[in-house]
Amino acid sequence: MPTHNKLIRDRIPEIIKHNGKTPITRILNEKEYIEEIGKKIGEELTEYLEAKSKEHKVEELADLLELINALAQHEGVTLKDVEKARKQKAEKRGSFQERIFLVKTMKL
Repeated sequence: MPTHNKLIRDRIPEIIKHNGKTPITRILNEKEYIEEIGKKIGEELTEYLEAKSKEHKVEELADLLELINALAQHEGVTLKDVEKARKQKAEKRGSFQERIFLVKTMKL
């Protein structure tokens, strides 16, 4: 029997049962939940970076967005709130569209 030890989507136990297997699960406490979301974000980001097709990249971006949504809900805010903060920050400090890479800062 494979051991997974990872955060999964809410319907995965139901899908496992439907496939004739028995999932062994537990509910994470708050600290564990945030730690596991962090791990999952790293996993999904790696999958995005390794994706070859546009379709696969979009799927991985959707997974990342789902995790951002989970963190937002954990903080008691919505994605709309996060988007508002993103826009405000972009107005003040810019976005990442120009691909600027800071090498170093020198004294004048």
